[in-house]
Amino acid sequence: MKVLMLNGSPKANGNTNAALLEVGRTLENEGISYEIFQMGGKPVRDCIGCGQCSEKGCAFNDDDVNEFIAKAKEADGFVFGTPVYYAHPSGRILSFLDRAFYAGGAAFKFKPGASVAVARRGGSSASFDCLNKYFGIAQMPVVGSTYWNMVYGRVPGEAEQDLEGMQTMQNLAKNMAWMMKCFELGRKNGIALPDTSAVVRTDFIR
Repeated sequence: MKVLMLNGSPKANGNTNAALLEVGRTLENEGISYEIFQMGGKPVRDCIGCGQCSEKGCAFNDDDVNEFIAKAKEADGFVFGTPVYYAHPSGRILSFLDRAFYAGGAAFKFKPGASVAVARRGGSSASFDCLNKYFGIAQMPVVGSTYWNMVYGRVPGEAEQDLEGMQTMQNLAKNMAWMMKCFELGRKNGIALPDTSAVVRTDFIR
């Protein structure tokens, strides 16, 4: 089994990556492999609601969203990590995930997910809550820890000094590994996924 992680920071070796690496090391100790998908500093398009999504993914092919969707199809769980900018997740990760979930939502369905927010000081709770919204609409069980999934640090290297934050990452990984193993055991014993076919959609004027 494998967990696909997304580093929403333009810095591949910053504090967000350090938090994800701590999750990854613990996952490996639990017998689960992982991959960190680096968004890097390349431009990321917003979703424009064009409705041209297909089996190949998003209509835009000039960034890494479709590559991420392809990897998501093979993954068994997810961790999305973001730095906190102006008390919210990076705009880049929101644009990236909007398109990934809109064009490739089936790749995430019923798979465990967790978000991680990394801040110098404020905005981590709001960022954590924002990323968790993707899990709810995709029917993904949300993995918790012994505290909300937050790590603190300003310059690269400071995250490792947040001992409780690192402990939270370790326990998050243990909980995710346990949940994934339980799901795998259920599948092997014939427990089917729920039938949640959505056939009724309304808005506030009908």
